[in-house]
Amino acid sequence: MPARSARPATRKVRLPLAEVYRLLEPGPVVLVTTGGPGRPDVMTMSWLTMMEFEPPRVGCVISDRNHTFGRLVATRECVINVPTVELARQVVGCGNVSGRRVDKLRRFGLTAVAATKVGAPLLEECWARLECRIADDRLVEEYGFFVLEVVAAWIDRAREDPRTLHHRGRGVFAVDGELLKLPSRKK
Repeated sequence: MPARSARPATRKVRLPLAEVYRLLEPGPVVLVTTGGPGRPDVMTMSWLTMMEFEPPRVGCVISDRNHTFGRLVATRECVINVPTVELARQVVGCGNVSGRRVDKLRRFGLTAVAATKVGAPLLEECWARLECRIADDRLVEEYGFFVLEVVAAWIDRAREDPRTLHHRGRGVFAVDGELLKLPSRKK
C-alpha cells in the first residue's frame, strides 16, 4: 500500500482560522427582537441552529457586547423573526447600528406587533416569527450561547417561494435558490 502524502492537495490553499465560520453557515439570517424597559429593540443574527424538534429548541450565539444580550438576559424572552430577501437592506442596516443609540424599528421602517406569549414584539414584515423563552442558559456566560424554546410560531403561508438570506461573511449573503426534493423518511 502506498504511503499517504502529508501535503495538502495542490489546488487547495490554507484558510485563515478566523474565516472558518464562512464555510459553516448555520441557517438563515434572522432579526431578533427584545422587549423590556424602554423601546423594543431588533438585532441581526446569523449564528443559530435547531437543537430539538419537539418542543422546538433553537441554539443561538449573542455576544455580551450586543445591546440585545443584556435585554435577553433580563427578560428571558425574544422573538426570532425570519426575513426574506426583500428586507435585505433593513437586515444589514439593523446589523450595523446599536440599539443603545438608535431606534432601529423606526429607522428601518419595521412594524412591531404584539406577540401572544412573550413581551418582545413580532415584526410584521417578516415571513415567519418564533416567540421564544430561554430554556437553558448554562453556556451563556462562557460562550454567549442561549438555548431558546419556541412557545408560539407564525408563518405567512400566502407567500410563494419565500427566499431567505444566508450570511457568508464580510457583507456577502447567499439567497435561497432552487429547491431539491429527494425521498426521505425523516421529518
